[in-house]
Amino acid sequence: MTQPIQANTQLVAVPLYRLAHGRTGDKGNTSNISVIAWRDEWFPLLVEQVTEEVVRKWFAHRKPSRVTRYVLPTISAMNFVMEGVLDGGVNDALNLDAHGKALSFHMLDIPVMVHPELAANLPDVHHP
Repeated sequence: MTQPIQANTQLVAVPLYRLAHGRTGDKGNTSNISVIAWRDEWFPLLVEQVTEEVVRKWFAHRKPSRVTRYVLPTISAMNFVMEGVLDGGVNDALNLDAHGKALSFHMLDIPVMVHPELAANLPDVHHP
């Protein structure tokens, strides 16, 4: 369970993949990316920090015309629908990832600010 953050605590950034996993789907020129918390108690932190605006900025290079977030609290997940990010869709795109399957990997690099104690206990910690 996450502990309340004290006012004087310095938060640290960790990539989203340490708190959640994802999956990408597509329909035409629209991509949807699901973000699913590894643990239910981390979900409120994700809802607070992984917003439509954050995702829109993170994918600015893909020029989304619209980003919509759907929050699914009963399964500790969110689904982001990004319109206009697949270069016209599978039949029109000239890029190597016309379906946009790699977009979930890019999403999972979004930095999330957490308490240092939580960061130290998350999976994928690299100790010297």
